[in-house]
Amino acid sequence: MARGKRFKDRPLVMGILNVTPDSFYDGGAYFPKEKAQDRAMQMIDEGADILDIGGESTRPFSDPTPEEEELRRVIPVIEWVRKRSDVPISIDTYKASVAAAALSAGADIINDISSLSFDPQMADVAAASDSPVVLTHMKGTPRDMQTNPAYTDVLGEIEEFFAERIAFAKGRGIDGDNIVIDPGIGFGKRLQDNLVIIKGIGRLKGLGKPLLIGTSMKSFIGRILGTTALRDRAEVSLASAARRPPPAVRAIPRPSRTNSSSPSSLRRAATATDTAGSVTPSSAAAAFTDPWRATRTNDCSCARVNRIPVG
Repeated sequence: MARGKRFKDRPLVMGILNVTPDSFYDGGAYFPKEKAQDRAMQMIDEGADILDIGGESTRPFSDPTPEEEELRRVIPVIEWVRKRSDVPISIDTYKASVAAAALSAGADIINDISSLSFDPQMADVAAASDSPVVLTHMKGTPRDMQTNPAYTDVLGEIEEFFAERIAFAKGRGIDGDNIVIDPGIGFGKRLQDNLVIIKGIGRLKGLGKPLLIGTSMKSFIGRILGTTALRDRAEVSLASAARRPPPAVRAIPRPSRTNSSSPSSLRRAATATDTAGSVTPSSAAAAFTDPWRATRTNDCSCARVNRIPVG
């Protein structure tokens, strides 16, 4: 996915590095620059295919981060990582100036949760740099996206949204082959909406774009399980990203703090998910056949395995 490079032989794992004091999962554990650098190299060493670096929390009800502060957080980390690794780096921002600075510092991909809508200059930055750009479906802004979201046909609305955003991006000079779409699990979605998206993700393949799916450790998983403890979300995070593996080795997230990747643990996760919304690892992942799909993993180690014991 880096400029001039494409990965089309298997699903990819995107490791998330939150260089923020208030992210929903790690609570600022990697906010100091030195800790962020160590964590970046750890994820790379464990097999992350893409490193997504962000300096502004986009958790529900979060406030925007000033541009100068966001730059201060992410640019030194990007520069440090790029000197030591050629792993593709994604900059998670909706600000054109931050994206441009990050690309100059060594980033390869723009991950814009606003789908080029918050900053009118973002499309120009993406087009001029010929960089891959991730378009995310979100209702509203992080501050208000979880305030009574409602859909009559969530997948239909997402399809219409992406059709318009893809056309917009192309109209602004962005190469169609550089566009990736993210349905925005947890971004202005109710529990039932998230489950419908996971189960019916195949509908979005009709748009002809690679899919980025981010479910790891999100709050809807806690609601399925009836717990607020983040450490308890690992098993269903695995289940939501799992699929019957192809012959080639594939990458999945493995919790770094618990030993929950046993067959019985994954079966329990599948049961919990199925009870909540008729979504099992095989049914949810059966549609994930685009080999350029990336799975986000928050603060998880990356394990390469030949079989995923879900049956």
